Amino acid sequence: LERALSCCTPSSVVTDGGEAAGDERSLYIMRVVQIAVMCVLALTVAFGIFFLGCNLLIKSEGMINFLVKERRPSKEV
Repeated sequence: LERALSCCTPSSVVTDGGEAAGDERSLYIMRVVQIAVMCVLALTVAFGIFFLGCNLLIKSEGMINFLVKERRPSKEV
């Protein structure tokens, strides 16, 4: 398990003298991509919760209006 976790850390990157800049740049790009993906996922979850809440609010208002109509006295009385 420790070997599987250590393969994905920045400390496991072996750099040679000539390829150090390329590895550093690819790590930077990978981090930027990870941050962008996490931001998109966070926004998706936030908007999903928002729209789900709005939908539940609209449905609850409809149910309340339906109950209010049921409680009105009939015109026959």
